[in-house]
Amino acid sequence: MRHNIPVEHFGVQGVAMATTVENCVHCGLCLPACPTYQLLGQEMDSPRGRIMLMKTALEGSLSVEEVRPFVDKCLGCLSCDAICPSDTHYGELLLSFRAYTEEKGVRGKLPEFLLRSLAVETMSHPARFRIAALLGTLVRPLRALLPDRLGYMLDLLPPMMPTPTRFPEIIPAEGERRARVILLTGCVQSVLSPEINRAAVNVLARNGVEVLVPPGQGCCGALAMHVGNARKARALARKNIRLLTADVDAIITTAAGCGSGISDYKLLFGDASDCHLAAEFAAKVRDVHVFLDDLGLRAQFGKTQSQLLTYHDACHLANAQGIKQAPRRLLKQIPGLELVQLDEVEMCCGSAGLYNIEQPELADQLGSRKAAVVLKSGAAGLVSGNIGCITQIGAHLRSLGNDMPVLHTMEVLDRAYNS
Repeated sequence: MRHNIPVEHFGVQGVAMATTVENCVHCGLCLPACPTYQLLGQEMDSPRGRIMLMKTALEGSLSVEEVRPFVDKCLGCLSCDAICPSDTHYGELLLSFRAYTEEKGVRGKLPEFLLRSLAVETMSHPARFRIAALLGTLVRPLRALLPDRLGYMLDLLPPMMPTPTRFPEIIPAEGERRARVILLTGCVQSVLSPEINRAAVNVLARNGVEVLVPPGQGCCGALAMHVGNARKARALARKNIRLLTADVDAIITTAAGCGSGISDYKLLFGDASDCHLAAEFAAKVRDVHVFLDDLGLRAQFGKTQSQLLTYHDACHLANAQGIKQAPRRLLKQIPGLELVQLDEVEMCCGSAGLYNIEQPELADQLGSRKAAVVLKSGAAGLVSGNIGCITQIGAHLRSLGNDMPVLHTMEVLDRAYNS
């Protein structure tokens, strides 16, 4: 299908959008893979339908205002990208279109725009987010009196806010040094679950990796990018890019959303003056699972007891980055640990950046569905590689009266070393 998108109006983003529209052959294989299509059953709420809507809006036949509500319902889980036979790269179209609508000032209804802006401005800054989360725990007893949307947000907070972790700037490798890395501490994860970074540092050091944790780093920009706020995303990314300049073997991320967002810096920076710096930075970033899997675990595990766990594939790890086997290979090296397969492994849990804040009703349905599948597995605990999934699924398990541990892969490895 030939496009009539005026590419020259959109620069690098326009090329990505036009290429995606042209590649789609409308075969329909994306329909059963799309969570929102499964829930709503409407063509406009499928990847194929959204591509046609975005194409029509970009060509000027429909207004962006008419199209945006359907695009906003998209999780950006990229399940469609994972099974597309024509290499469509729907995710690039989605990010580019959302950025375009923001630049044009088409931001949806005012309450939704204000909530989205407040969430980005709060969650992208750990100090602000911690204050907001602490306030949230104080008002949680009033949950029944609060508006539904605010109540959903409070449900996502942990039962108790953890104590922040402060790292020295250099954590030496244990034994012979095999590698030297920078750890991206992130934003949401450092507030809601700082023990993940602590476990990652422990596991890396045990396996001969010197870890640098430069002060002053922050959000990589993925949250802002996911909702189309490219200007905010670039500002956050530039701060890290200019700060994290040490000579290291890799820059390590422990959150799937961060790794996915950084891999899209080519779209975010386009032909900006510092695009080459962004590309060099992104090329050095590696997910912690892949880095350790390639390096090889050297340290000996302790005497572990038998445990039955199940692993949830975060969409931004499995679909966006193609990382599925590395986490499983690491976990299977723990003596006594058995992994059971989840049903509907490809189905998103409903976290998806800010989705469970922007679209709480749909996110709630997906979260409840995922929690039920986890319980059906018979596992004693759930493992994942993304703070969003850990938060979302943990909240829905608690809503079902189940206190099953939901852990990051690094936490499971760290516990095995210390058992």
